[in-house]
Amino acid sequence: MMRSNVDLIAPWCPPEFSLVDFSTVVGAIAPEPFVLVVVIAVMSALALSFANFWPVSLECEKMEQQRSLSGSSQSPRSPSSQPYLSVSVTDPVKLGNGVQAYISYRVITKTNFPEYQGPEKIVIRRYSDFIWLRDRLFEKYKGIFIPPVPEKSAVEKFRFSAEFIEMRRQALDIFVNRIASHNLLQQSEDLRTFLQADEETMERLRSHETGIFKKKPADLMQIFKDVQSKVSDVVLGKEKPVEESNPEYEKLKHYVFELENHLAEAQKHAYRLVKRHRELGQSLSDFGKAAKLLGACEGQVLGKAFSDLGAKSEVLSAKLQKEAHQLLMSFEEPLKDYVRAVQSIKATIGERANAFRQQCELAETMKLKEINLDKLMLTRSDRVGEAEHEYKEATSEEATRRFETIVRLMNEEIVRFQEQKTQDMGIAFHEFAKGQARLANSIADAWRSLLPKLEACSSA
Repeated sequence: MMRSNVDLIAPWCPPEFSLVDFSTVVGAIAPEPFVLVVVIAVMSALALSFANFWPVSLECEKMEQQRSLSGSSQSPRSPSSQPYLSVSVTDPVKLGNGVQAYISYRVITKTNFPEYQGPEKIVIRRYSDFIWLRDRLFEKYKGIFIPPVPEKSAVEKFRFSAEFIEMRRQALDIFVNRIASHNLLQQSEDLRTFLQADEETMERLRSHETGIFKKKPADLMQIFKDVQSKVSDVVLGKEKPVEESNPEYEKLKHYVFELENHLAEAQKHAYRLVKRHRELGQSLSDFGKAAKLLGACEGQVLGKAFSDLGAKSEVLSAKLQKEAHQLLMSFEEPLKDYVRAVQSIKATIGERANAFRQQCELAETMKLKEINLDKLMLTRSDRVGEAEHEYKEATSEEATRRFETIVRLMNEEIVRFQEQKTQDMGIAFHEFAKGQARLANSIADAWRSLLPKLEACSSA
């Protein structure tokens, strides 16, 4: 029997968010067909992603059971947890003018970690500092899903709007706190630098960032050689690089790509829902003004009714605009954040694929050098000693250890990701349901309060 979208959503909703809540909000907004269609589209997209939930391996299931037995970890913001590391990104301020303008943030750290300079530290950071931290962690912690940072605004005029600045501040706060709550990333020296260094130090570190355009000439030459080699392989029709063949890994990749598509679809419909609320709010505001002007032209009874109608319309307009903002911050933005999170997972999958190829290439190199060594030993060549040295160097297990570490960390990370996603999505939909029900009740009460006056006019 086909399961309904509500049934699919239920397993990952928080305990306090019952199906009654969902049914109530859908019933409350049913008079608005467009909103109902958008809600169903959002729910369906996410329900599909969770219905295709990637079945974790036995190793991951054991880790999850051990984690549940050990008790849930406290929030990094909770000062009662021992030890604790709490970070807040606050007070965005615009600095500079023209193309040099940027937003700075006050980053407040509270901790009892002995590695830190004190229990509280306040520093000023800009967006590029957060990018620096993300890039450093991605480079050093292979196999870990590095939390995503919000993207830059593609439209220049929105860069310094109050709404965009607040959305970015919230996203940056989530980014740094996810790092602070991660048992491995919170130990990062780069995180300590980010949370404690002065602005001059951070600027100097950013200037030494090792991007592709800041690499040494030798590194750039190697990049060009790698590209040339890949192009030659394609032209000559050589065999493609070997890829990892693992059923569980294939399931993971399939799940990640499916999840990205469904989350993106859900986020698109959530955006339409926000836009619809704003448009309806603006229409009510315009209608309210027109109704007031109409009331001014009429007699006392009808004029008063029109005036009240206009006033209620403007009040409801403000409520809709407020609810649209709440939808944006607590519903669409979390969905967008998880679209970015899945892209971070895909980047880690790419690192795993590279590590696997390096491991295979090293194994092939070892075989070739072993064959060469056997030939030289048969001929008793003077190059036997040199060949033995090359063979010993090639037998290094560093590539194998690196690949195995990435696999182990990814198995741990996918469990962590699923737990966090379940919690965050449940909260987002819980807040969505409450907000929609509250708005629907306000709209119904407002129109209901006008009925006696309008009925008096119609019967007069």
